[in-house]
Amino acid sequence: MKKKIAIYCRNVDRYIDVEGGETLLETAGRLSPELGFRPVCARVNNKTESLSYAVYQPKQVEFLSKTMASGERVYVRSLCMMLYRAVTRLYPGVSLRFEHSISHGYYGRLEGMDVGEAEIDALRSEMRRMVDQDIPFERCEMLTSDVVDIFSAQGLVDKVMLMRSTGRLYTTFYRLDGICDSYYGALAPSTGLLDVFELHPYKEGFLLMSYDSANPSVPAVPVSQEKMYRAFTDYLAFNRIIGCRNVGELNRCVAGHGESDIINVAEALHEKSIAHISDEITRRYREGGARVVLIAGPSSSGKTTTTKRLAIQLMTNLLKPQMISLDDYFINRELTPRDESGDYDYESLYALDLKQFNADLNAILRGEEVALPTYNFETGRRTYRGNTIRMEEGSILLIEGIHGLNPELTSQIEERQKFRVYVSSLTTLSIDDHNWVPTTDNRLLRRIIRDYKYRGTSAEETIRRWPSVRRGEEKWIFPYQENADAMFNSSLIFELGVMKDEAESVLRGVASDVPEYAEAYRLRKFLSYFLPIPSHPVPSTSLLREFLGGSSFRY
Repeated sequence: MKKKIAIYCRNVDRYIDVEGGETLLETAGRLSPELGFRPVCARVNNKTESLSYAVYQPKQVEFLSKTMASGERVYVRSLCMMLYRAVTRLYPGVSLRFEHSISHGYYGRLEGMDVGEAEIDALRSEMRRMVDQDIPFERCEMLTSDVVDIFSAQGLVDKVMLMRSTGRLYTTFYRLDGICDSYYGALAPSTGLLDVFELHPYKEGFLLMSYDSANPSVPAVPVSQEKMYRAFTDYLAFNRIIGCRNVGELNRCVAGHGESDIINVAEALHEKSIAHISDEITRRYREGGARVVLIAGPSSSGKTTTTKRLAIQLMTNLLKPQMISLDDYFINRELTPRDESGDYDYESLYALDLKQFNADLNAILRGEEVALPTYNFETGRRTYRGNTIRMEEGSILLIEGIHGLNPELTSQIEERQKFRVYVSSLTTLSIDDHNWVPTTDNRLLRRIIRDYKYRGTSAEETIRRWPSVRRGEEKWIFPYQENADAMFNSSLIFELGVMKDEAESVLRGVASDVPEYAEAYRLRKFLSYFLPIPSHPVPSTSLLREFLGGSSFRY
């Protein structure tokens, strides 16, 4: 007779008896009438697990739907493996490569063949067939040496390189309808849950669309992001040239003590990109426009350092940059709008004193001397400390803040006087061909380190607030990114290796009995794929120094 074990289920707020060895999928089946949804994964002791997880000891369990953040990641990863199976069935020998997320979807290519409507229709039909058949995703764990043999036989050379670089004895992978693949997180129980998706031809490849977050019963619809696509494409070409398209190749470089060369080249690319933007601003300025440069981007994209480095380049072009931070125009904290969770919505445009900002901006452009405010983040109030600004011959105004591309911010300024720069950390490094590095993870790790070092904020608190930050970005920042006159990709191909040790140390401070532990654990697992890179070769002018410390700029 099997031993009975009591687990606490947060969904139904009570203890439930399960048999030793019972899987969470079986438990979810018994609780189905009470759950009211079909889960794709579960949180076990605040760690996201596959529903194939077998229970042998008392646990706290929370079943997750596809619409929760962890569930959404599981859903998308599962779609990717289902598409991989469709590719291997229809086009044997063709390699599938996912490169990044864009246009509300996930951009990929089939290397070695053109992708048109006919190929997309065939792949979509094959995926629909698998949904109808409800094929299980089998979670497996074997000696890494044996998994290397399996993946080598399937031609997954990028995964083989990664596994050999991390030195793990055992490797977890999944099997679907006879083919194997690996992902850095759980997959859904079976293909039958993946009934909402779409494929679209896009550029040289395709877009895989998951469900629409506003209406999970229908697929997301692509949006035009031509400038963003070009920014990604330029950096992907750079990665290919330096031989670091994925984490396995980066680890190989680090193991061979070649990280200094990677750092130098990546930093040079940043400097060249900023110089190019400076030259374009200068050209526009000399033609009678571009008196105001607006530098915008989401949280932890590196706007502040980008602005300071841009100012230096503009000075080499014989202009006199003067800088304003939109953060100094925050209204007093108690007046800040709140989001749907009741938290202060610092991402809202109306968290700024728009009336005062526009009055000051117009006065500055008229040539008047203007007293500039300073926002005290500790007290949550604006103060005046005697800082003033006056435009003179050759002056150009740099305004840095997340809302720079929002037309409402500078509606009183004529268009020809404005030049808009969008800064974002567009991470182009992949874990392997089927796992990309999410741009939002890169920014979150930057913010966790910066907030801990310079704002006295724990990783737990930063993680707790991150969903609110992301909602604000979706509402207030991302809709305007294509308004940019120039895009600057602030990511550095080596940065996750440099941040690894410090980020892991801060993340280990998140206690396992809080919900934020799930995200802290996921990020630690993600960072475990990277070999550490020493920070001393990173120059003091590097954008990464804004977060790590040691910058020659003052913040």
